Amino acid sequence: MKKYTMIHDENLCIGCQACSVACRSENDVPRGVYRLQVHAKMSGTFPNLKTDFIRHSCVMCEDSPCVDVCPTGASFKTAENITLLDHSICISCKYCILACPYDARYVEPSSGEIGKCTFCYTNRLSVGQEPACVSVCPTDALIFGDLNDENSQVAKTLKTSPHYYPKAELLTRPQLAMIANTKGAKDE
Repeated sequence: MKKYTMIHDENLCIGCQACSVACRSENDVPRGVYRLQVHAKMSGTFPNLKTDFIRHSCVMCEDSPCVDVCPTGASFKTAENITLLDHSICISCKYCILACPYDARYVEPSSGEIGKCTFCYTNRLSVGQEPACVSVCPTDALIFGDLNDENSQVAKTLKTSPHYYPKAELLTRPQLAMIANTKGAKDE
C-alpha cells in the first residue's frame, strides 16, 4: 500500500509562489481563496536577517480531525492516506474547517463548497503524475512520493535529512514534512 508523503525543503524554497499558481490553475481555485501558499517569515535584526519560506496547506494528517468531525462522511481518507472530500454528500456545515488545526480548508465563494489541497489526487496522481505544485517548483524544494517505497526520493530524504512536522505536538501525524531553513542569521 502506498503512503503518499510530501517534503517542503525550506532551504531550497525561494518563495516564488509558482506552486500556488500551478495549484490554482490545475484545480480551478477561485480568487480570494487558496489550497496552498508559501508565507515569508522574516526574523532577526539588520544586518543579521533571516527569511523562512513556510508552506501553508493541508498536511494530510493520518489522524485527521476534519474526518473525525464530519457528520456525513464526506471528509474521508483514501487507502493511500490522502484526505479528500466527497462533495456529493458534503452539507457544507463547516465543522471540518473549525476542526482543522492547520487552517487548510476554505469555502468556495461561488458554490459554497468546501475546498482544500488534495495532492491533486483525482486529476494528476490517478494518471501517474506528481501534484501540480511539485511539477513546477524551479528549485526542487518539493519532493513527493511513496514513503513505503524505500527507494523513493521522499523515503531516502526523510531518512537522511533532519526534518520536522508542522504542529507535531497535536499528534495528527502529518504527511507533509518540512526541512527547516538553516540559511541566514541564526535565531536569537
